[in-house]
Amino acid sequence: MVGSLPQPSPYADRWLLDAEVVFLNHGSYGATPKAVLDEQTEIRRRIETEPLRFFDRHYLDELDAARAELARFVGANKANLAFVCNATTGVNTVLSGLHFEPGDELLVTDHEYNACRNALEKVAAAAGAVVVVAPVPFPLTGEDEVVESILGHTSDRTRLLLIDHVTSQTGMVLPVRRLVVEVAARGVDVLVDGAHAPGMLDLDLEALGASFYTGNCHKWMCAPKGAAFLHVREDLHDLVRPLVISHGANASAARRSRFHLEHDWTGTRDPSAWLAVPAAIREMGRMLDGGWDELRRHNRRKVLAGRRILCEVLGVEEPCPDAMIGSLTSVQLPDGDSSTCRDAFAIDPLQNRLLEEWGIEVPVIPWPSPPKRLVRISAQIYNSREQYAYLARALGNTTT
Repeated sequence: MVGSLPQPSPYADRWLLDAEVVFLNHGSYGATPKAVLDEQTEIRRRIETEPLRFFDRHYLDELDAARAELARFVGANKANLAFVCNATTGVNTVLSGLHFEPGDELLVTDHEYNACRNALEKVAAAAGAVVVVAPVPFPLTGEDEVVESILGHTSDRTRLLLIDHVTSQTGMVLPVRRLVVEVAARGVDVLVDGAHAPGMLDLDLEALGASFYTGNCHKWMCAPKGAAFLHVREDLHDLVRPLVISHGANASAARRSRFHLEHDWTGTRDPSAWLAVPAAIREMGRMLDGGWDELRRHNRRKVLAGRRILCEVLGVEEPCPDAMIGSLTSVQLPDGDSSTCRDAFAIDPLQNRLLEEWGIEVPVIPWPSPPKRLVRISAQIYNSREQYAYLARALGNTTT
């Protein structure tokens, strides 16, 4: 290890994070506070005390209560909200319910998350549809470049736009509100992959009006792993059925909607991550006196400061305007070895060196393809400005 590690923020002791690691990668999997994990443990204890009583008598009511709190947090009508395990599942669930004809065009940007792009390619191939890729430059000067590229790649054959709300590789907040309006006016459905958005951005899903929206609760909301949601506009409920068909397909719909009957029960599973979402909303909301609004501002200021530090040390320009950043951002690095990291599960040697030699956990991402690459930093309340300065020093002293 090179020197002593910088101190995290005073809030770090509310997490289980390894004190010997400078963790600047909240964006990949999130991290859950101890208090929320304790709540999840208590939920699991109640389940295991009497499983039949829990699942047959209490589960659906408790799920409804958790859904209601989540709906308030993301600006949704709870009737349009279903829990899923992750945003990738949400994307696959929507795509599996849509019908496409040969020659239909499914539009996506070149920033789309690889897993969801793979799902789009699969349904396109099965239907004989065509995936059209709208290139979005990075660096760029503003959101107009995003809108112009996407609209410039629509046609009278475009049936669906799959768009990230916050791009995973580059950390940009895309102008989804503008795109939903523009694309919907052309008769095109919009599926928003909002994996990073809940907790990072102030959401109002009903006002957004997207056909479909899916987001993770385990990232910036800090809920346990396996907690995510799918929001489906009311007029499209009948199109979207869960990937697993179970009892809800022919259960009585007298008390619950068919949409909830099917999505709420797809077989026995551990629902504790979903049921702990309200605890995550409460716990993160009381970290700072100003609640979630102040937390989002705090994290955004911190990541922008970290970006400035990195750009100065690396001698590069900030790749997009501050207005397009939430609490996740990427900066260009010198080229790496073009023979490495062509596999989706590969790790860049520089990322390994940063961990092994400097104790820093931060993703080094091939973008748009090797040897070009980025370093992506996250900002959660447990991070400190000193950690970004330490990363900058490490990068300044590590060339491969």
